[in-house]
Amino acid sequence: MKRIFLLLVTNIAVLAVLSVVARLLGVDRVLDQQGGIDFQALLVFCAVFGFGGALISLAMSKWIAKRSTGARVITQPANATETWLYSTVQRQAQQAGIGMPEVAIYDSPDMNAFATGARRDSALVAVSTGLLQRMDRREVEAVLGHEISHVANGDMVTLTLIQGVVNTFVLFLSRVIGYVVDRAVFRSERDHGPGFFITSLVAQLVLGVLASMIVAWFSRQREFRADAGGAGLAGREGMIAALECLKTAHEPPALPDSMKAFGISGGGVARLFATHPPLDERIAALRNPHAG
Repeated sequence: MKRIFLLLVTNIAVLAVLSVVARLLGVDRVLDQQGGIDFQALLVFCAVFGFGGALISLAMSKWIAKRSTGARVITQPANATETWLYSTVQRQAQQAGIGMPEVAIYDSPDMNAFATGARRDSALVAVSTGLLQRMDRREVEAVLGHEISHVANGDMVTLTLIQGVVNTFVLFLSRVIGYVVDRAVFRSERDHGPGFFITSLVAQLVLGVLASMIVAWFSRQREFRADAGGAGLAGREGMIAALECLKTAHEPPALPDSMKAFGISGGGVARLFATHPPLDERIAALRNPHAG
């Protein structure tokens, strides 16, 4: 989840900065065409900025991940655990047919791991100290297989391309909405009045939230594929055991029936924005790979 959060937050930040810069430089004026709106120019403008934001986020992903987590890359294993960790990643990378990723450890009591990077042959795989301390080696191996599968599947690149398409349409539709409101409500006749800037910015934020549900849906699907990949690299039972361990650590206390009646159970609308499926569903998918 950490890698998805970092990518999305970076993408939103880059997109916001690019939008403000475009406004300040007057780039938005390409939308005007004899008092109307140039849809072709607008679409090109939005595609350049939309994909630009996503690609910049991807290019910065390893650097941001290292800086934000304080991850220490293993260049020379200092103990038996680091030696085992490095050799396990090396073996799985060879099995998956990818280049050797950078292997890192970061301090965190949570059981977590992530993989990121712009290229399959130059990725980063990092695990938390909490994961190494609270899981046995069979379970850690399965988690590493899951992350290596993300790299081998090219999930970060695919996610970036989907984010680029989403960004493009968010920018496009927000500016069309801003243009319509500016003309119809604020009665601006030439250039873009403050109504356009305010409305398009608000629309961009609202549409961005809705669009994030599309990205989250894709993220959930790729988790099932990575679980299957992890099972192939480290064994199905090991992958199930790792997920069971995570479930035990993160399972919330049972809710009273009165609270369940109000839908306070982590589902509903919140599920639409979840980047990972419920652990029970992931475990069930591994136990019944041909179901559905």
